[in-house]
Order: sequence, then structure tokens, then C-alpha cells
Amino acid sequence: MVGQFDLVIVGAGPAGLTAAIYGARARLRTIVLDEGMPGGQVKTTHKVSNYPGFPEDVKGAELAGLFAKQAERFGARIARAVEITKMDLSSREKSFVLDEDEEITGRAVIVATGAKPRALGIPGEDTFRGRGISYCATCDGAYFEGKDIHVIGGGNSAVEESLFLTQFARSVTIIHQFDEFQAEPATAKEALENPKIKVMWSHEPRAFLGETALQKLRVENLKTKQTSELDTDGVFVFVGMVPRTELLKGLVPLDRWGCVETDDSMQTSVPGLFVAGDIRAKMFRQITTAVADGTIAALAAQKYLRETR
Repeated sequence: MVGQFDLVIVGAGPAGLTAAIYGARARLRTIVLDEGMPGGQVKTTHKVSNYPGFPEDVKGAELAGLFAKQAERFGARIARAVEITKMDLSSREKSFVLDEDEEITGRAVIVATGAKPRALGIPGEDTFRGRGISYCATCDGAYFEGKDIHVIGGGNSAVEESLFLTQFARSVTIIHQFDEFQAEPATAKEALENPKIKVMWSHEPRAFLGETALQKLRVENLKTKQTSELDTDGVFVFVGMVPRTELLKGLVPLDRWGCVETDDSMQTSVPGLFVAGDIRAKMFRQITTAVADGTIAALAAQKYLRETR
């Protein structure tokens, strides 16, 4: 994969793939680097109900596949399951070493590495991660057929994934720190009307307990300060996301949440380096906002390449 490109995009989520569509259509030699398969967080979402152009729900994996197919149709190259083992983003000609032996260069780079699930940081979480604790309902829901499980969180992801988990679980109990959901009203209403879903309001998890696998969840009632231990067959955690900015730390300014600060054109403080999607400092994070970021970043990268020939 040794080669020179006009535009290198790191991350194949909605932001990165949209940028690839625009870059390739502009006849830029465009490559997308991804550590796994294209789609980002979208590919692990069981359904998407609010993406324009799809009047019926669309599976996240299907939507992700369509993004990738469209980018490749216009000539973008997608390098799947590659690891960036070395890079230089500060020079005018930016370079990457992939899997320790393949080198590529690009005159402009868009980093769209997205975000990863936020951990709770409580006792037992590391011990039982993958042994009863999951952060992806689409990935692991089928393993809990007929089980009694718990979901931590009360935002859109937590409530939407709880609804998805009712396809498999016997019961789903949502543990939420507030007295009402922060999810969209329609989604919250659907969850509250689902007979398989129960809610423990004003509670927070305090520890995961078990021997070789997760068996109990310790929670605290935030109003009474009393703790109790709940029998559980599994816990799904949806308490927000953490931006994946490891590649950029020490290179560009980050805000207090660890997100990259840019101007309106997605340009960072480093010439020729742009970011898009959930790693960028902004108010809202949706598929549509990621797509918008990718569009702007690609157009800005085109302008930068024209002006620096």
C-alpha cells in the first residue's frame, strides 16, 4: 500500500466516509484508513430512525455499508483493518506507516476517528468486561436470550438499545440517575410502555460483583443513600462517549472534554490537518452532524490543496 495520495482520511464512520465521497468526486486521490470495518458507531446501532431519505427505520449496519459502497463507487480506496504504527502530521507532506511496513503520504488529512463508549470507572468493571458487561447491544444482545439484564443510562442510546434488547432478554431494567429520561420523548414513551422494561429512577451503579462471571450489580438510591445488590445476567453500559483523539494529543488544542477545537471549516491549528465528526468540539453529535462535518472538511481540504500547489 505504498503510495502518494492527495487526501488521507483516518476513520471510516459517517464523517470519514462522507469526506471520502466528496474527495473522490473531486478527483482527489483519496484513501480511508480504518482499524476495523467501515461504519464507525453506526454499524453497531440496531436501527436508525432519523436519517433523511429513509422513511422507514434502517439498520445501522446497512446504512454504514451504503456509505462505504458510495465512497468506493466514486473511486475512494478504503483500507480495512489497518493499524497506524507511525505518522507525521506536522509536516506539509503528511505520512503514515501502516502495520509497521507500509507507508503512504498525503498532502491533506482529515481525522474522523469518532468516539468510544465511556466507562463507568467503578469496581469490577474491568474484571467483568466481556464476561457479563457489554457496551454494544447489537454486538452482544443475542447472547442474553431469555435472561434478566440491566442497562445503565437514560439518554437516547440507553433507551433505544434497551428496546432492542427486549427482542432477546426476558426483562430489561434501566438504571438511571435522574427521575426522567433524557432520550427523545417518542423513544422514552415507547420504552415506558414496553412490558419487558422496568426503570429504577434516581439510582446509580456502584460495583459489579461475581466470581468467574458477573452475577450482581450494586446500586445506590441517590435519594435515600441506601445501597442494594441486584441479581443480574448481564449489564449494558450506555453513559456517553469519549472522543478518540489519541492520534492528535500534543499536536492540536483540545477542549476540557478532550475534543479537538477547529474553525468553521474543520481546520485545526496545523495546516492541512482537518477533523470531522464526534472528535470535534461542538454542541450536538448525530449521524447528520457527522455527515455535515465530513462534507465541510472535504471541501475545505480541496480548497487547501488548490491554494498550496
